[in-house]
Amino acid sequence: MSLLAVQGLSATLGRRRVVDGATLRVGPGECVGLIGPNGAGKSSLMRAALGLIPAEGARTLGGEAAGRLSPVERARRAAWLPQEREIAWALSVEALVALGRGPWLRPGRGPGPADRAAVAAALARMDLTAFRARPATALSGGERARALIARALAQDAPLLVADEPTAGLDPAHQLSLMETFAGLAAEGRGVLASLHDLALAARWCTRLVLLDGGRVAAEGPPRAVLTPERLAAVYGIRARLDWDGEAPVVQPIATLRPVGESGPGSPTTDC
Repeated sequence: MSLLAVQGLSATLGRRRVVDGATLRVGPGECVGLIGPNGAGKSSLMRAALGLIPAEGARTLGGEAAGRLSPVERARRAAWLPQEREIAWALSVEALVALGRGPWLRPGRGPGPADRAAVAAALARMDLTAFRARPATALSGGERARALIARALAQDAPLLVADEPTAGLDPAHQLSLMETFAGLAAEGRGVLASLHDLALAARWCTRLVLLDGGRVAAEGPPRAVLTPERLAAVYGIRARLDWDGEAPVVQPIATLRPVGESGPGSPTTDC
């Protein structure tokens, strides 16, 4: 059974079709990387798949139509980590992460031992245990990003959908986060993450979905998706690809068209 499946998914924002007939699935044990240039429709696809923006096409979470699920049931099936890193209230880091347990709390009851354990585990995974009492608004940008990731991890949903989760993280925490995603997949959960770092995507994702102009341009194992021809056609770059050794190398070398000039079929605004 798929944790997430969309078939013929299309979404329009304003007058622009930002997702156009996309089909993808995420199953247990998978870490799927959603890649593509700015404006390819990655964020819109994930939001549409979770029912956060209007869309056409079939969408299921855990085998059930997403539109039929209550907000609480949807949150129990999928944790959503958006790009935004704003934290409005000066609550403690621990209290912020504990918000991820909301879908599992019974009305009128506080967190129990299982909730506290989930929060502690999420803090430890994001290297934030020492920050648990600090006001979340006092964190640096990278620490704030890790705290919000920890909140999503504390939700303990079978599926984690993350929009550019490595943005703002230093190299060590980028690697640690991707190791965490791989660990979630090894536990039988699923991860769908949009990524701009193609080397991280190639190293840690079991499968890649390449978007171009709101459409799925390629899907499959990283080695099959990341080819010189596709990188040239979709990203407009010449890149060095080296698949030998423990970690693949995906190194952009030169642009093949002016920066900001969209490829064929690509929208001109970031979605």
